[in-house]
Amino acid sequence: MPTTSKLYLGANLSEVGLDPKRFLSVKHFTSWLGLCPGQRITGGKVKSSKTRPVVNRAANAFRLAASSLKQSRSALGAFYRRIKSRLGAPKAITATAHKLARLFYLMWTQAAEYVDPGLDYYEQQYQERVFHNLKKKAQSLGFDLVPQSSTTEGVS
Repeated sequence: MPTTSKLYLGANLSEVGLDPKRFLSVKHFTSWLGLCPGQRITGGKVKSSKTRPVVNRAANAFRLAASSLKQSRSALGAFYRRIKSRLGAPKAITATAHKLARLFYLMWTQAAEYVDPGLDYYEQQYQERVFHNLKKKAQSLGFDLVPQSSTTEGVS
């Protein structure tokens, strides 16, 4: 069940200022925070995609907020746990902080409230996404996916 809540904007707003027009887009904002992947490419070869080391108190606040989502029963908490299981805690914190920064920017520019879709909705969407990708992969290899029936038949 979705819940409506207002994210506390005071601490970050004091760090980024009152004028969101300084940033052309949400991508510029997350880049300024240092929460987006780097693009060190030379000779067509990717040398590094680590985030830039930026001394920014707003970015630290987003990272702190992201690390507090470990036990959260929200969609953001589920996102953090999914990324953490795949990439580890440091990258999950940065990815979740990036997502929080994008949400903050949208709330900051459009004066909107954040509506959390909830853990169950996020998990359902994730399962549908995985199933769709698996089905597409199977079709590209010439296979058909057949759903398994939920009733188990007894074998004697």
